[in-house]
Amino acid sequence: MMRVEIAHPEGIRWNPECETGDGVLVLAGSSGRIDGQRARIFAGEGCVAESIRWFGGPGQHDGPWDIPLEMFLGRIDVLKRDCDRVYVVGTSFGAEAALLCGAHSASVDGVVAFAPSDVVWAGYDGAHAETSHWTLTGARLPYVPFDWRQDVKENPPRFRPLYEGSRQTFAEHIPAATIAVEGIRSLILVAGGDDQVWPSVAHAERIQRLRASHGLTTTIVAEREAGHRTVLPGEPVVTGGMTMQRGGTEAADRRLGSRAWEVITDLFALSR
Repeated sequence: MMRVEIAHPEGIRWNPECETGDGVLVLAGSSGRIDGQRARIFAGEGCVAESIRWFGGPGQHDGPWDIPLEMFLGRIDVLKRDCDRVYVVGTSFGAEAALLCGAHSASVDGVVAFAPSDVVWAGYDGAHAETSHWTLTGARLPYVPFDWRQDVKENPPRFRPLYEGSRQTFAEHIPAATIAVEGIRSLILVAGGDDQVWPSVAHAERIQRLRASHGLTTTIVAEREAGHRTVLPGEPVVTGGMTMQRGGTEAADRRLGSRAWEVITDLFALSR
């Protein structure tokens, strides 16, 4: 396969030797990094696969706050010109973005969300003021704020209690902040039951119920002992990003990744 550098925004595209017609945009989580290894895994299946840096790069914010969805939608449109089908694959905050892109763009044929969220959460700008993770057409998307009284002081930190408590405190914000997942054509959710960053299984189940109320099916792949970071077959364990408790074990995270990969490749095969 051939690696091609993307300049604006900074990223990588992998062009496979034998293309299947599938394009994939891979979005990392709270590191905002280029997830070149995961993109390469998808390219090994014949997908034209890209991953971009979505914050921390030239001309970008220094953190996950007020990120324009147009940055992702632009790459989706580029992939759509080159591919028959386009999927967005995201993890954690990147899963938020992936779900929002699927909800807002007719060019997205499906979404794979690892450690997903059913709502948009708060971000913090350079002055530590609370805002949204995302904007669209210049407007901040509604979000669920944080109730920092729910934070549990641990070292390294574990954020799940903060997310669970904030959801209860600010329940009135949830309807507006809920991602319109009923607009996504096909959806796979991958979640670990021991996720200590946020309750991704509960998030996935809420997404599934919302889509079911619209007559839509959703596939959830879950592993009770896995944590926040799924490891796909042939993928190295990610060690970067903010220091925090993510839960799981490498063995459980790899089991979840193997099961998820079977479902993902089945989706691709059935769509061709």
